Amino acid sequence: MSSILSAAVTILEFVIAFSLLMFFHEFGHFIVSKAFGIEVEEFGFGFPPKLVNLFKFKGTQISLNWIPFGAFVRPKAENDPTVKGGFAAANPWKRLSVFLAGPAMNLLLGIVIFSVVFSLSGAPNFRKVQVLQVNSGSPAQTAGFQVGDQITAVAGQTITSMDQVSTITKLHLGQQIQVTILRGTTTLTLTIIPRLVSPTGEGPMGLVMTNPVMQLNFFQAVPYSVQLTGDTIVQVVTLPVKLIRGELSSSQARLVSPVGLYDIFSQVRASAATAEANHPGLAMLNILWFFANISIILGISNLLPIPAVDGGHILFLLPELLFRKRVPSNWENAVHTIGFFLLILLMTFLLVQDIVNPVVLP
Repeated sequence: MSSILSAAVTILEFVIAFSLLMFFHEFGHFIVSKAFGIEVEEFGFGFPPKLVNLFKFKGTQISLNWIPFGAFVRPKAENDPTVKGGFAAANPWKRLSVFLAGPAMNLLLGIVIFSVVFSLSGAPNFRKVQVLQVNSGSPAQTAGFQVGDQITAVAGQTITSMDQVSTITKLHLGQQIQVTILRGTTTLTLTIIPRLVSPTGEGPMGLVMTNPVMQLNFFQAVPYSVQLTGDTIVQVVTLPVKLIRGELSSSQARLVSPVGLYDIFSQVRASAATAEANHPGLAMLNILWFFANISIILGISNLLPIPAVDGGHILFLLPELLFRKRVPSNWENAVHTIGFFLLILLMTFLLVQDIVNPVVLP
């Protein structure tokens, strides 16, 4: 019975958290529409059929719907440019801003969540390199490296990243070089000869590097969160290229449905819960980290030029923005309708795939 209750709680947590991500996406559309004077007829929690109308807010009906997953915004006259105050009648730049606002809200939310995590756990200082492990019998052990040493220079070059250490070291294999370290408050210079051939799983020097963790408040963490969000965007955008090049397997680049996302979430939650005894608060931080990444992925995926999502609508706005020539609404509606049904088919396929072949983290 306890396992059933635990599964139910996990499902509830996932539904609430994922719905909040979708809520903030729609809230972005809503507030920008309001800011530009575009009337919004309804803001719905969940998806239809409608359960009940809750109240009105500045002319917008706030409703609660039967499908408790996400939210939606219904602007006035979305496809009829003849209706004054409606969405379709608005300036194309205003409509572009509304379409961009949803994905932008997801990206902003990802930055905020990352900042919360960093303010609670600390953030890696990517410009500093620290020794995490010294392998037994390695050149690093012979040279006298110790765990906690900060590498400040290699072969006379100031160090600002782990990649830089690796690159310089590979240029001096089999050669004697000097490495400057900071041990506590003492600066030392160690002499090492990076080996030409390394044991499996070890590098030429035989040490494992890391970035030291800095304690930050929320506002100090924001720049690091912005950088991490940018790195995440690059990783997602370059996935197809890596897949084509064979740098990723098809399983690593697999598309998933909400069921697949739940499978990943449940495994992340279970893994963090196991380590919770030794690291209090780890489960919550891992969950926040997971949903920060999902929020960013939602933002990016909604910007793709696919019919029926924000990116698809933006694509149809380009002729109007560039040439002041509007795509006929019946053409656009037909493409979005077809695109919507194709997305439903894709989601159905992914749903079946995730049920028959559940996602398992490595």
